[in-house]
Amino acid sequence: MVELDAIRTLMSSMWHRLREVHAEQRGYSTEAVVVTALFVTLAVAAAAVIAAKVLSAANSIQTK
Repeated sequence: MVELDAIRTLMSSMWHRLREVHAEQRGYSTEAVVVTALFVTLAVAAAAVIAAKVLSAANSIQTK
């Protein structure tokens, strides 16, 4: 029974600490979403530029 009480105490302590950490990082998730959206936008723009250059080069090849 002593081991079970120790496990309950440890689990309770861990649960409360996890809730504290989660509460501290609430603003971080919004920042992460904005930064991720920025990176996705930049990646899409880079892919569009690369695709345009590849298509331009492909169209300039003369076939006879």
